[in-house]
Amino acid sequence: MTRILVTGMSGAGKTTVLDELARRGHHTVDTDYDGWTRPDGTWDEPRMHRLLTDPDVIVSGTVENQGAFYGRFHHVVLFTAPLEILIDRVRRRTNNPYGRTSTEQAEIAQYVETVEPLLRQGATVELDTRQPVSTLADTIERLITQAS
Repeated sequence: MTRILVTGMSGAGKTTVLDELARRGHHTVDTDYDGWTRPDGTWDEPRMHRLLTDPDVIVSGTVENQGAFYGRFHHVVLFTAPLEILIDRVRRRTNNPYGRTSTEQAEIAQYVETVEPLLRQGATVELDTRQPVSTLADTIERLITQAS
């Protein structure tokens, strides 16, 4: 039974690595999609509580109330990258429109300064996502093996 949360700023690579882990056969949930996040930017708590009864799941997301769930995860993995890389990634991605405008990019920069340090405090592992996707997925898989 292993539950892992992957968190970090927009453009850090959460969705990309989750897609790779899903391709490898892991149960993954990207809370940016399919109604996991409420309009106020928090997780749907009853739904998240139900999800976390699953024995093995890798969840990604960055929301205000995620800390309330940290005790339910074996690892909280913070994905990081320099701001210029985050901005370049959100500008180029095709699966999520957030981050294309200068206003949204300024917001991301502000979050790197104000939110990322809070995420770092709650993280059990921090990974620099300038590494290849396969390397990051391998690291997550090692965390799963260690926690089992």
